[in-house]
Amino acid sequence: MQLVRGLHNVRPAHHGCVATIGNFDGVHLGHRAILTRLRNSAARLNLPSCVIVFEPQPREFFNPDTAPVRLTRLRDKLQLFAEAGIDQVLCIAFNKRFRQLCAEDFVQRVLVDALGIKHLQVGDDFRFGCDRAGDFAFLQGAGQRCGFSVEPTATVEIDGQRVSSTRVRAALAEADFVLAERLLGRPYNIDGRVLHGQKLGRTLNAPTANVQLKRHRAPLHGVYLVSVRLRSGRQVPGVANIGTRPTVDSGQRAHLEVHLLNFSGDLYGQHIDVTFHQKIRDEKRFESLPHLQEAIAADIAQANTLWQHYHTL
Repeated sequence: MQLVRGLHNVRPAHHGCVATIGNFDGVHLGHRAILTRLRNSAARLNLPSCVIVFEPQPREFFNPDTAPVRLTRLRDKLQLFAEAGIDQVLCIAFNKRFRQLCAEDFVQRVLVDALGIKHLQVGDDFRFGCDRAGDFAFLQGAGQRCGFSVEPTATVEIDGQRVSSTRVRAALAEADFVLAERLLGRPYNIDGRVLHGQKLGRTLNAPTANVQLKRHRAPLHGVYLVSVRLRSGRQVPGVANIGTRPTVDSGQRAHLEVHLLNFSGDLYGQHIDVTFHQKIRDEKRFESLPHLQEAIAADIAQANTLWQHYHTL
């Protein structure tokens, strides 16, 4: 799969494709339905498939403090697109200049001039353009004028409700990882590189892998039973804290720290994949490090017990 960063990097070789547009946060089952239809249309027309995404996501640009917390970083989405068989991704910088494009200009500059699309696959609720005029009816008219077809993708429902990124966030906020997995089509996970941290965990008899989040906020907050996939492919159970570490840190940036159960080894620099299974407790501020140490010991003991239960299911 090829990543094209910015319209200025679109080349003649990228011209002539079938495309879809969206945030695709989480790449849940609704998104996967769009990607499947896109891939099928690409095969039928013998053209490459292209997903158009934006960085930052539009709501993050307009209101970074109140925008929905991300389920997946760009790196995660690209991996999921590749697994879905997508040929190319155009990542457009959503900035002050780009936000001023009306729907008609977006179609002309991006879809027609840059990509020369022959077919557009969209979700049934898709809208775009600074004037919010870019709905399905508008795209149908534009396609007739500019020579591309447009097809909507029907809503995917589970338990009579629409599958959406908002619903996935709500499931994670409730620590309902069973529902989150049903909506996503896979267990919810966060991956990242293990960095050197304060090494405070060693002094508390609980060494941790400090996982690089590359985000200010995370969709989870608290202490969780997790499993960790190492670079070797080995799966190791663990207990993870994701939050702002109020006992030892006065900042507001989210951190992910994972203690691997019954494990010894050097993980620095590795990318690891952390899958969340069950919430153990909320994150809280303790009066002292000894109190924190007691809580961590209790978390590890509970995680060991819970993991044994998981193996008997």
